[in-house]
Amino acid sequence: MLLSLLATLYHVFVPLSFPVLAGMVLRRFKGLDTRPLSLLSLYLLSPAIIFTTLTNARVTANDVGITVAFSLINLLAMWGVAVLLGRLLRLGDAEKSGLTLVASFTNCVNYGLPLVLLAFGQAGLDKAAVYVVLQIVIVNTIGVFFAARSQFSVRKAAQAVLKLPALYVAILAGLLRLFDLTLPSPMWTGINLLADAYSPVVLVILGAQMIGAAPGVWQPNLQKAFRAGLVLRLLIAPLLSWLILLLLGAEPLLLGVLLVLASMPTAVNAVILAEQFGASPKFVSRCILWTTLASFVMLPILLVWTS
Repeated sequence: MLLSLLATLYHVFVPLSFPVLAGMVLRRFKGLDTRPLSLLSLYLLSPAIIFTTLTNARVTANDVGITVAFSLINLLAMWGVAVLLGRLLRLGDAEKSGLTLVASFTNCVNYGLPLVLLAFGQAGLDKAAVYVVLQIVIVNTIGVFFAARSQFSVRKAAQAVLKLPALYVAILAGLLRLFDLTLPSPMWTGINLLADAYSPVVLVILGAQMIGAAPGVWQPNLQKAFRAGLVLRLLIAPLLSWLILLLLGAEPLLLGVLLVLASMPTAVNAVILAEQFGASPKFVSRCILWTTLASFVMLPILLVWTS
């Protein structure tokens, strides 16, 4: 069992490591600036993958209901814990916003989907589709709101959300499904090209951010925020997710899939948003690095436990 699990993880991590390593090399030797890539991902590639995923997902009504409920309850629970810790630790506004991003958003697309497919098979991947779509939409709406609050008023943060195309393409995809419509084949080909570029681009950003998160002297408030982010992402998130799924009555396969996805390391999207809106990107990128490294130990244990 353990050898099979290790083999599965090997086949997931090796392919994903290539764009990550490319980003690390480019940042180290060519000084790669990730802000243009962040803009590309946030305003073009992410909307494309939202559209294609929403139009292709096939799940039952019961799966959708439990997944939607879990996504919202888990988000609010993690956000509430992050806000409470931010106040108790007396973090600055930027660090508070960064902490909510670290606590709330997981790398369930680039890291989670391949892992779910290999660990749970196609049935698990089908159940993961709705959760992933919800997370993509949430990251580009509520996630932007969390991050933008460190720079703007609540009103301006809400306006920043409404300026993003992801919200509107999600609505368009829903309307197409509702009325059983489709786009011309050439348009689909173009959208799929953009969607296919999403994963390698954000993984290159992740690699570059890992180099940027190299150890150094930190201010005390960043140290406190970093420790709080690790505890939230690695300990509190799996426990809260498990309890919520039990309360919702999720069947074993759905419970395992959603628990693993909710326990993924901090999403690359978090640092993309932190960069765009000044939500302490240095702290967020370091949390991405260390939660990703820790996941190589934590996730195999979690997979064995849920199998």
